[in-house]
Amino acid sequence: MSIASVFKKFPRTFWVANTIELFERWAWYGFFMLFANYLTGSSDAGGLEFTQAQKGIIMGVGTGILYFLPVITGSIADKYGYRKVLYIAFTVYISAFILLPMADTFTGVFAMYLYLALGAALFKPIISATIAKTTTDETSSIGFGIFYMMVNIGAFFGPMITLLYKNSSYNLVFYISAGIIALNFILLLFYKEPNRQVNEDSLTTSLSKVFKNIGLVLKDFKFMLFLLIVAGFWTMYNQLFFTLPVFIAQWVDTSVVYSFFHTYIPFISENYSAHNGQMEAEFITNFDALFIIIFQIIVSTIVMKWKPLRTMMSGFLVCAIGMSLTLFSQNVLFTFAAIYIFAIGEMAGSPKITEYIGRIAPSDKKALYMGYSFIPVFLGNVFAGIISGNVYQSMSDKTEFVKHEVMKRGLEISEGLSQNEYFNQAAKAMNMNPRELTNYLWSSYHPSRIWYIILAIGLFAVVALFFYDKLLMNKKA
Repeated sequence: MSIASVFKKFPRTFWVANTIELFERWAWYGFFMLFANYLTGSSDAGGLEFTQAQKGIIMGVGTGILYFLPVITGSIADKYGYRKVLYIAFTVYISAFILLPMADTFTGVFAMYLYLALGAALFKPIISATIAKTTTDETSSIGFGIFYMMVNIGAFFGPMITLLYKNSSYNLVFYISAGIIALNFILLLFYKEPNRQVNEDSLTTSLSKVFKNIGLVLKDFKFMLFLLIVAGFWTMYNQLFFTLPVFIAQWVDTSVVYSFFHTYIPFISENYSAHNGQMEAEFITNFDALFIIIFQIIVSTIVMKWKPLRTMMSGFLVCAIGMSLTLFSQNVLFTFAAIYIFAIGEMAGSPKITEYIGRIAPSDKKALYMGYSFIPVFLGNVFAGIISGNVYQSMSDKTEFVKHEVMKRGLEISEGLSQNEYFNQAAKAMNMNPRELTNYLWSSYHPSRIWYIILAIGLFAVVALFFYDKLLMNKKA
């Protein structure tokens, strides 16, 4: 059967749902890839100058809650209807994107981000369920392949659009995301509610069943242990958004990339640079999504017949090496290579997690167990927030290092300066230019040591997964 004949079997709602997903991911990653540097960046560049620890709490806890809530919001959608809840989700999304840049205190930003997370949590279970209900056993493989392709296209183009306006105003980044989400109101006119089993229970009864099911899952020691191990993968993965953009902005010299594009493709150097001979950190980080778009089919074909456990272990190991190496060097070409390695591991390991859960779940509880595969994603975000927050601040934060160096030398720097102004003043007081001071701090404080933490988490996940399967499962999978 040809792919063209399979395409004809998809109903209109399948294509509408995929387009909605494309725009939603476009809007989400358009702001989320820039969010870490928005929270911690210098005020004269539009940042809020929060500490790395504050950033870790906002992004870790907030995004973790986003992935915990769908088990509850899914029940709400089943009771009141997908279409109605999608209208509510998009309304919350748009209002949150508009309100978020109006907040500039830790409490205010955290509250607005939690509100935004609610919109995303209302959306997530509905669109996945729609894809599942508009595909069959015959078309599901290609159908979900199309779905994940839409996710990655949105993840790539979202930041590429918002980065064009970052230097004008960070507010525009959020407003653009709000505008992209608003397009989905038009698509909802063509969205037909898929066949679903209407939930006749009261909302209270529905939610009580949800928490009862959570209790059943928590009692399964083997399953919970597996989810805790997999949380190590998600802890690594989220450093792509939580830590890497900040690390590149603070430490990596991207001038060679700027020079290349300035010579051969000046449009990119003009629109994706920080106007100081350096490229935007998020432009570099976004190559992960580009690599996935290019190589996902190839990698999926290679690992298609591999056993899920073997593939996960290989993918997690490659991911750990790639992500740790991105934090190892100031050389941007090294960073590109490390992001590519990370992407290969991500493409190999991530899709196999769901497949493995399906294999180890009790035959009469497969649907229940698959529904709670969000737990490691939730935990991974919380743990990632800790690594990118307190751990990064103590081991790798350039802002902390320069303040310590100023204090150690007994220098007097004016109070009330932005981060960039403070750094430039410090460099001048030490008879260095900003790049020389950055290199001095790199060699003196060794911020790349954080890669040991990332690598250790990945290696622990791989080793733990191996012994988990051999000692507890007593079967090959």
